[in-house]
Amino acid sequence: MFLDEAKICVVGGRGGDGVIGFRREKYVPKGGPDGGDGGRGGSVILRADPHVNTLLAFRHKVHFKAQPGQPGGKNERHGADGADLILSVPVGTVVKLLQTEEIIADLDEPGKEVLVARGGEGGRGNARFKTSTRQAPRIREKGAPGEERWLKLELKLLADVGIIGFPNAGKSSLIATISAARPKVAPYPFTTLIPTLGVVQVEEFHDFVIVDIPGLIEGAHEGKGLGDRFLKHVERTRLLIHLIDLAPMEEGRDPLHDFSVINRELAAFSPALAQKPQIVVGNKIDLLTTEERHAIQQRFEGKGIELHLISALTGEGTRALVYECYQQLQRLKGAHDFPVREREGTEEQRMSRRIYKFSDEPEFSVQRDERAFILTGRAIARLARLSLEERDAQEYLYERLEVLGVMAELRRQGLRPGDVIRLGEHELVYEP
Repeated sequence: MFLDEAKICVVGGRGGDGVIGFRREKYVPKGGPDGGDGGRGGSVILRADPHVNTLLAFRHKVHFKAQPGQPGGKNERHGADGADLILSVPVGTVVKLLQTEEIIADLDEPGKEVLVARGGEGGRGNARFKTSTRQAPRIREKGAPGEERWLKLELKLLADVGIIGFPNAGKSSLIATISAARPKVAPYPFTTLIPTLGVVQVEEFHDFVIVDIPGLIEGAHEGKGLGDRFLKHVERTRLLIHLIDLAPMEEGRDPLHDFSVINRELAAFSPALAQKPQIVVGNKIDLLTTEERHAIQQRFEGKGIELHLISALTGEGTRALVYECYQQLQRLKGAHDFPVREREGTEEQRMSRRIYKFSDEPEFSVQRDERAFILTGRAIARLARLSLEERDAQEYLYERLEVLGVMAELRRQGLRPGDVIRLGEHELVYEP
């Protein structure tokens, strides 16, 4: 089964908690704090894998969570970091935020990666809070939660040549004739439901990748038929084979009209698609006489269109079409060797990883509702991880709020004794 869209929820692992500990050794009086830090939570990473060709793995499982970090230990032992969760996706996958449709990454190279959900930082143990004036702090931080978000994955197949045309124009037959792909081909009318990729051998060391785009109809860009699902795969191609059914058709159908309709659909879906170079090909000439073939070619030439004649069933004209595609692809790419299958990229490209920055919060911000003053921001998020069971931790929290300027801003907004201050899961009653 082929699946080219998926919605998933990714969650970074929670950081491990810091711990409170003190040295308790014989002959070591006044042992100091030795509580260690928690480990960092694992991150979720998407990686383009050339051995994966569908998003089917995300059909039944949509929630993915990385491993959490481990808590710290005594003797300032650091907790183990959580392992990253690496999800393999097909090359050509576009990663978007589900709600906004903002593109996070385009994984169009084998081995390309994007970090989509960072793991939470580990909490600090009490050894990290020791100062000259606080020799035995009973202060620790809890691990930070990992990032969580919903993503939309869209697969846009990577191919050099795309075959487009009306249903039953013979696209499946053509790709089966010129490549090793074996799509369903039958002697009765039907339309392909999934794109088919094939590798076309030109010469001993040269080939290119071709994709059969399921049949388009008028109004495909608006969602009619299956066209709106598969037109996106055409965006990746360099060259199009516009396949036209030349067999005697029902009354009212005309090859030139079909050619115009498909081009209008391409332009309506994306103006860039209409600008892609096309090789216009008439299929099923085995059902036409020599005079009929010549008459149809003359009609297209009258519109300034060169029409290549083939029969996907008998193979007539298909080898010449393969060489024409290869030559045009070489002109589009330059004088370099082809084939697409060897586009593995450099070692540096294969190991590249992009880290997407989702937001840039201020250090702190203060809002007020009917019940409390609400503190948010980067610095506040860290303070909210303090474990406030101990009085030392509460005193440390107010000290940091003063240093950051948060208390000054609260007083400016009218903070009074008895007011509630909320940060994260904590609610504090202000008592000067």
